Amino acid sequence: MGAHRKGAVRAARAAEGAPVRDRGRDRYFDTLRALALVRVVAYHAFGWPWAGLVFPSMGVMFALAGTLMARSLQRPASAVIRSRLRRLLPPFWCWGLFVVGAMLARGWMPGWQIVYWVVPLGDPPGSAWGEQAWEILWYLRTYLWFVLLSPVLLRVFRLAPVPVLLLSLAPIAAFQFLWQPPENRFGTGLLDLATYLFCWVLGFAHRDGVLARPRPVAVVALSLGALACGAWYAFAHRAEYGTYDLDDIPFAQALWSAGFVTLLMYSKARLGSDFPGLVRLRRLDRLVSVFNARAVTVYLWHELALVLAVPLIDRFWEVPAFEAYLPLGSQWFLLAVGWVLIAVFVLLFGWVEDVAARRRPRLLP
Repeated sequence: MGAHRKGAVRAARAAEGAPVRDRGRDRYFDTLRALALVRVVAYHAFGWPWAGLVFPSMGVMFALAGTLMARSLQRPASAVIRSRLRRLLPPFWCWGLFVVGAMLARGWMPGWQIVYWVVPLGDPPGSAWGEQAWEILWYLRTYLWFVLLSPVLLRVFRLAPVPVLLLSLAPIAAFQFLWQPPENRFGTGLLDLATYLFCWVLGFAHRDGVLARPRPVAVVALSLGALACGAWYAFAHRAEYGTYDLDDIPFAQALWSAGFVTLLMYSKARLGSDFPGLVRLRRLDRLVSVFNARAVTVYLWHELALVLAVPLIDRFWEVPAFEAYLPLGSQWFLLAVGWVLIAVFVLLFGWVEDVAARRRPRLLP
């Protein structure tokens, strides 16, 4: 009877033209994920070293993924891991066919490491020519390892939530000051896991309600302290690294992401905001929905879109009207063309995410 009434209410709202929302979605987190993707694309178009300070996208994405993983682990761990692999690998394989095929066509010949193009437990190999396309795969590799480790991590976290959360910054501190991981696939993987471990565990803390317990003064003070230390380390060691870009300074990235993402997650836990006003802005709400339903597609194809935008704009110079009236030399125009190509890739290949999730394939969700 209750299910029938809920269905009737949803049908009535649809008939009245009111937007019908999936009650399982959290618009606050959906919006953060969409912003993170937009910032990633902009960063790769412009190379702004300060972008990570304004919004640490990868820390946000790992925290959100940790929250979803903790929720999913109410089911048997083996089933959850299989589900995550099923959702991740087909879009990766679809994208990889084009990237690997293009590199092979230009004379690249891989060794046994090509197995990482099947399951990216390590960095897949690639040619220098295709590096701009495949260098983003560190995120998929790190995400995959977090998924595999999560059943154990979640058990350890629940034994002593706050101490484990705070101690999750210990590995990156140890790698920075006690032992430097080797510069190979194993070492790089360890460093990335250590950099974002706090954010992933923070997702557990949000899911289990741990973030709602501490007083605001303590959380804000610790978060601001982490932000201050991260920023200080980045700028104090600018000469050593040649930049203050957090992506090149793992220790500063870990601290800044920890402080920034804690404030975002704590705000959600304390205030419970779900951006209710967003649903009234239908086009923006729709855009957020598309970004979340096609997050893997946008992430994988965005660098390729930016690469292809360059020769496409070069052809625009041959058209006098385009040369006269379009800002062909502007990076902003490059970004705009890149987004158009990303949209094309979403339409062409986004349905693979539907198939991977065992949903009916659609051009747009």
